[in-house]
Amino acid sequence: MSVMRELFDGANEMLPDLFRAIDLLGVLLNGILGGRLARAKHFDAVGFAVLAIMSALAGGMVRDTLLQAGPPVALTDPFYLATALVGAAIAMLWKLESRPWRIALVIADGAVLGCWAATGAQKTLAAGFGVIPAIMLGIITAVGGGMIRDISAGSVPQVFGGNNLYATPALVSASIMVIFYHFELATLGMLVATIVGTAFTGLSHWKRWQLPQHDDWTLTLTSTQIRRLLSRGAPPQ
Repeated sequence: MSVMRELFDGANEMLPDLFRAIDLLGVLLNGILGGRLARAKHFDAVGFAVLAIMSALAGGMVRDTLLQAGPPVALTDPFYLATALVGAAIAMLWKLESRPWRIALVIADGAVLGCWAATGAQKTLAAGFGVIPAIMLGIITAVGGGMIRDISAGSVPQVFGGNNLYATPALVSASIMVIFYHFELATLGMLVATIVGTAFTGLSHWKRWQLPQHDDWTLTLTSTQIRRLLSRGAPPQ
């Protein structure tokens, strides 16, 4: 029993380092994504750097600013800004359009999305806010940088529809963290949320899951038909 306890404690101590590695991987990955958009828009080096920084760091910076819990981590830890710029440089030097790269992108992106959504939810709960703000800021942490990046480049944010599920896995991952945090199992919640985010994102790309767009559904009942339905369901006087 003591051996199992020691193994559990050792794994528990290693998990924060693992999550930091995933966090920095996400910064690098989103820096590359920002650079790829800059390449598609034919921007110069400044455009590569700005879009990489926005893509990689803006979501967390918005979260930390809204929470008013001190300066954003992206400003206090030099590794974050440097890693984002490395991502921009990679996107400038290589196109990264091969099939293995796309597969690796989806897997890594899912892991980062789950980790960032859980991180945003955990920090919000730790700051004393409720469940709904925690889920909202978890989603913002995961997808906010990409939205700001797309808007800055003059594109419609990808999370607004017409693409494979992305905000939905972030919602699920943030909700998982909220549940685990309630039972004082934040570290385990971070791990589960990261795994679920990876699996959910991968499945949504593989199965091409998308939310229905507005053109796919509409309410065809007229006001007269609605009144008739309500009058039929009303109890007799």
